[in-house]
Amino acid sequence: MIIRFAEETDSRELLRIYGQYMDTPITFEYVLPSEEEFAGRIRSIRREGYPYLVCEENGRAVGYAYAHRAFERAAYQWDAELSIYLDKGHTAAGLGGRLYRILMELLALQGVRTAYACVVSPNPKSERLHQRLGFERIGEFCNTGYKNGKWLDVVWFEKKIGVCGPEPKPVMPVWELEEKKVREILQKGLTL
Repeated sequence: MIIRFAEETDSRELLRIYGQYMDTPITFEYVLPSEEEFAGRIRSIRREGYPYLVCEENGRAVGYAYAHRAFERAAYQWDAELSIYLDKGHTAAGLGGRLYRILMELLALQGVRTAYACVVSPNPKSERLHQRLGFERIGEFCNTGYKNGKWLDVVWFEKKIGVCGPEPKPVMPVWELEEKKVREILQKGLTL
């Protein structure tokens, strides 16, 4: 198993995983994006300087996780929202926790202070994952999305991953982090 940064060329494999959730409320999209659109999403997140991770087993993607800017305005730049999707054959094996820990460690090095996650409710597996990783439930949007014939609630989780001191430096793009440290984090993630 390896964990590495995703490339646009991973879009077909990651789309295969994402497609497993299209008929569920896990994603609020109705239509599976095209491979080109999905590659553009990977490109956009990487261009913004956030980590986009893919986990491979025997050369095949089995999960991915990424961060992106949580909110639009400049004062929110120290926040990031996290997302994770696992191949349905690789859930409940600790992979989600490993990917999230790596993601948060990279984000903390970048200077991100707070990680957020938005989870459709009920989703006991995802809610337990976030709670195990130290996220706190901070709010719920009731009947905020409509999919598969019903209205769905969304729960927001928050975790502090950095110190909120005075005069914070701007968040550093992931590609500007020390390469050796990044390799150590990615490698360590396999043993967590």
